[in-house]
Amino acid sequence: MHKFFKVKVAEAQKETKDCTSITFEIPEAIKKEFSYKQGQYLTLKISINDQEVRRSYSLCSSPIENKWQVAVKKINGGIFSTYACNTLKAGDEIELLPPNGNFYTEVDTTKAKNYIVFAAGSGITPILSIIKTHLALEPDSTFKLFYLNRTAKSIIFKEEIEALRNTYFGRFEIFYFLTKEQRDIPLLNGRFTAEKLQEITSKLLNVSEVDECFICGPEEMIFLIRDSLQEAGLEKDKIHYELFFSGATDEDKANAAKAVEHKYEGTHVTIIDGGKEFHFDMGDDYDNILDGALAAGADLPFACKGGVCSTCKCKIVDGTVEMKINYALEEDEVAKGLVLSCQAVPTTEKVVVDFDV
Repeated sequence: MHKFFKVKVAEAQKETKDCTSITFEIPEAIKKEFSYKQGQYLTLKISINDQEVRRSYSLCSSPIENKWQVAVKKINGGIFSTYACNTLKAGDEIELLPPNGNFYTEVDTTKAKNYIVFAAGSGITPILSIIKTHLALEPDSTFKLFYLNRTAKSIIFKEEIEALRNTYFGRFEIFYFLTKEQRDIPLLNGRFTAEKLQEITSKLLNVSEVDECFICGPEEMIFLIRDSLQEAGLEKDKIHYELFFSGATDEDKANAAKAVEHKYEGTHVTIIDGGKEFHFDMGDDYDNILDGALAAGADLPFACKGGVCSTCKCKIVDGTVEMKINYALEEDEVAKGLVLSCQAVPTTEKVVVDFDV
């Protein structure tokens, strides 16, 4: 059973002009349920102007800090981000789902690993959690951070990042890339490009020595870096990424349309959640299991509804579905029957899905 817990905001602090970090007071009684891995995220729920709003944000704190902190970057027109950056304050109450997500690798204190990490803007949040945790618990591991921002003043957590470099001098290198300010080194000016990544892999990295790579930012940047690193010789299974934003491409729209075309009209759906069953029939108004279930009165976990966050993940027990898009699940997860319910179009007369995964 996926349950929201009401907690208080311990601190809301401006990190840059348009980014606020939020630290939560997690009561001792539920700290076990809120234990987390570096790189995981929290799903937040709050009522703003009588409208329920849910959003998922990566934890930028580390599990070893006994701290639960996220960073919210203000987006023009963003309901929650505007509220978080302008209104939310210490003492306010908010509801949280326990941490979730697969954007991590296990800590191994016995090995010396070489990590490379790429981030853009607020994509630094899970990356920062990963850096802090592995540097502290793996005494011989190293990190190289390639961090893209508009200007030096827009770099989120710059002081904390610099402090980490001082603490782990020789094990943590930082390369700041700026798009709106000129640096003395041409390589550090502008966005990541195929040519720039080729220069990075030839001058700043020895790809054959890289053990793990983490990338977080916009879709276009992530896939460019992923493909460039693979072309340079880095194995696919060493590259981990998490999307922060996702604009539907023409291919995405075409795939989604095909999935909807295959929808079985009137599918009887059984939801298993918390060991209990919920039954309903899909109507004409909704094409995916999540929206159909919510309309029928089910209380299920969700956040982005865009196929990115995986909060609504479930397992197909019986029947078949087609996902319109999928940015969150790995190939091996899909092979095991896991789907994103917000993207799952039922294609058989009967479908049974289990949210207790």
